[in-house]
Amino acid sequence: MTSQLFALSFDANQPLRLARFWSGVLGWDLADDPGDGVALLPSDDTGFRIRFLPTGRPKVGPNPMHFDLTSTSLEDQRQTVARALDLGAEHIDIGQRPEEGHVVLADPDGNEFCVIAPGNNFLADCGFVGALACDGSQEVGYFWSEALGWPLVWDQDQETAIRSPLGGPKITWGGPPLNPRTGKQRLHFDVAPPADGDQQTEVDRLLSLGATRIDIGQGEVSWVVMADPDGNEFCVLTPR
Repeated sequence: MTSQLFALSFDANQPLRLARFWSGVLGWDLADDPGDGVALLPSDDTGFRIRFLPTGRPKVGPNPMHFDLTSTSLEDQRQTVARALDLGAEHIDIGQRPEEGHVVLADPDGNEFCVIAPGNNFLADCGFVGALACDGSQEVGYFWSEALGWPLVWDQDQETAIRSPLGGPKITWGGPPLNPRTGKQRLHFDVAPPADGDQQTEVDRLLSLGATRIDIGQGEVSWVVMADPDGNEFCVLTPR
């Protein structure tokens, strides 16, 4: 029995503002979230929600994961970029080359994302949220394939990608060299056993796959904080 990817969670300095930004970009609906957070529920086949959780920490360095949004035409790409800019995004330079064709933006909290040019064969059968592109090793791609029960759809030159059997975006890892860590990451996965599953049993299974338990000062909470083989934090929630 495998975990489900319940959510991608953002640490946000202004959760509601950031949720409204991404709601406008993606066309997803806002929903209540436990505590002071805000959630977005997918309106497509993405399969997981996005959560925005309050933090007082400033963003330091590039995030190890970002969305790649797809385009059906150059005009569609321009419209997505214009919509994002109107909602508060900014153009940023992370060393991308003009011939690569994608537009790199940052949301109001500085989180990077890309609007991909049309004709991208790798994302051709994906929806608007084409991929969650991650900095990571081949080993971590294998780990998440086993953890979520998502098959590998790419495994070449130490680059890996997985995708849910139900469709939705791909999750990709670019292989070495890996960027240095800059403290607690602002994005993390929330995974959960199915409703008839057991949290501790799932924690034990993830440990057997190469995860570790970690303490980030979470205190007494209902979820278990772990790290994948690359040291990326994630949370194991109670069954749902």
